[in-house]
Amino acid sequence: MTRGRLDARPTTVYLLTHHPAGCVANCGFCPQARDSSGRADMLSRVTWPPFPTREVVARVGDAYGGGAISRVCVQALNYPTVLEDVLSIMEEIRGRSGVPISVCCQPLNRGRVERLSEAGVDRIGVPLDAATERVFEGVKGSAAGGPYRWSEQRRVLREAVEVFGRGSVTTHLIVGLGESEREMVQAIQWCVDSGVYPGLFAFTPVPGTAMEGRSPPPLDSYRRIQTAHHLITSGETRCEGMSFDGAGRVVGFGVSEEELRRAVRTGVPYRTSGCPGCNRPYYNERPGGPLYNFPRQPLPGEVAEIERQLGL
Repeated sequence: MTRGRLDARPTTVYLLTHHPAGCVANCGFCPQARDSSGRADMLSRVTWPPFPTREVVARVGDAYGGGAISRVCVQALNYPTVLEDVLSIMEEIRGRSGVPISVCCQPLNRGRVERLSEAGVDRIGVPLDAATERVFEGVKGSAAGGPYRWSEQRRVLREAVEVFGRGSVTTHLIVGLGESEREMVQAIQWCVDSGVYPGLFAFTPVPGTAMEGRSPPPLDSYRRIQTAHHLITSGETRCEGMSFDGAGRVVGFGVSEEELRRAVRTGVPYRTSGCPGCNRPYYNERPGGPLYNFPRQPLPGEVAEIERQLGL
């Protein structure tokens, strides 16, 4: 709906709900936060231009029918009437297309989660973002002036699994908010054990947010966590079988060196993780790089650089 040069075409259509009063949450990394002075049309590094809903829905139907996309993801701000808005969007899309739909939203009670399922949502996401309660409270919980609570967020994820089934609930984990690698790997394992698929993000400083002065995570650290994420989500290892140094850095993945090299050389661990069909081009990255999450298959030279970063 806008023209521009694409290095990697998005395979999911991402839609963001809007409300004139903004979001009631106050996450320190988000330009949509209540106290943020960042641009109102941004989320992470992506700008979200407004378009008429019916025009968007028509284009979604055409794109899905033509095989250009495989999913729609409705990302919802937190405001009082958001569920009604999401259900209205769902009705419009379902009237035009059978495209699979994910909804990423704030914690909802079971009745509201069931309404989304009945409306045709095939996956729901509730973002944890933080790997530990300590980090969570500081960046999006009570210490940040936000409405979210660690125990409630995790309870809602487990409840959503009861409604949608194991593997059909996602969450976001943002690397670089102040956790150790061990803590992030433990959070990944909790998600997998709970039937929740964790999508990995790299923290991205955005002007106007409370965390605009923080740096992104070191690339070698992110690569270790991506590798652990792949091995855990594919059932090849568990957190308990991995080893860490005194600073919490991963020093052993709980698999043989041959198995580790085989996994790394596929390039798969370093591609965008999330719902099926999600590649989020340049959501965490500047177009000039470095690429934290690859929106396409990494090239042989890029895989060789990842091996170097991992010390293989």
